[in-house]
Amino acid sequence: MSMVEALGYVGVVLVVATNLMKTMIPLRALAIAANLAFAGYFYMHALYPSCLLQVLLLPINGYRLREMIQLTRRVSQASRGDTMSWLKPFMRRRRYRRGDVLFAKGDIAKEMFFAVSGRYRVTALGVDLAQGEVFGELGLLAPEHLRTQTVECVEDGDLLVISYAQVKELYYQNPEFGFYFLRLVAGRLFTNLESMERRLAALSRPESKSVFT
Repeated sequence: MSMVEALGYVGVVLVVATNLMKTMIPLRALAIAANLAFAGYFYMHALYPSCLLQVLLLPINGYRLREMIQLTRRVSQASRGDTMSWLKPFMRRRRYRRGDVLFAKGDIAKEMFFAVSGRYRVTALGVDLAQGEVFGELGLLAPEHLRTQTVECVEDGDLLVISYAQVKELYYQNPEFGFYFLRLVAGRLFTNLESMERRLAALSRPESKSVFT
């Protein structure tokens, strides 16, 4: 077997391996290797149109690989703090006015939010959501995707919005995202639980009695 034929078989093996990958980073890396192998094989056989195709696919796969590596790094960095600002490039801006209800308890949940400016309140808990905070994510995991709380705008501001469909797409491209998303959801649940415990403690606390002297 000549070196040229071996190069062609290597390309075949790499393409098969690419189709077996379940995550995007190794898939793109193998695709780049396959592009290089086939580009060399087609060039040696003077099949220039096929060679050109592989050469054109190289920067596309390279760009996508770089994009996913950067996303993984941003996710990892965000996990060390309280923000998920790395989601911003995948979100679209939306304006809300005071009195607007973002969503009500029992509504079908389809998207999550990132607070850029303004002020938003979880009405049942009396909790204000700070700028830079992500919310609305619980609906993705809630039974039948129903909202568990009502959130309204109490001060004009902007939000960044991402649909659950996009969140799922990010997860499929990078399963590591799913781990940090679950951490975000768990943090929200614990925060809500602590708030509810404080409210219950306040309600059960006996009223102070006046002392007359």
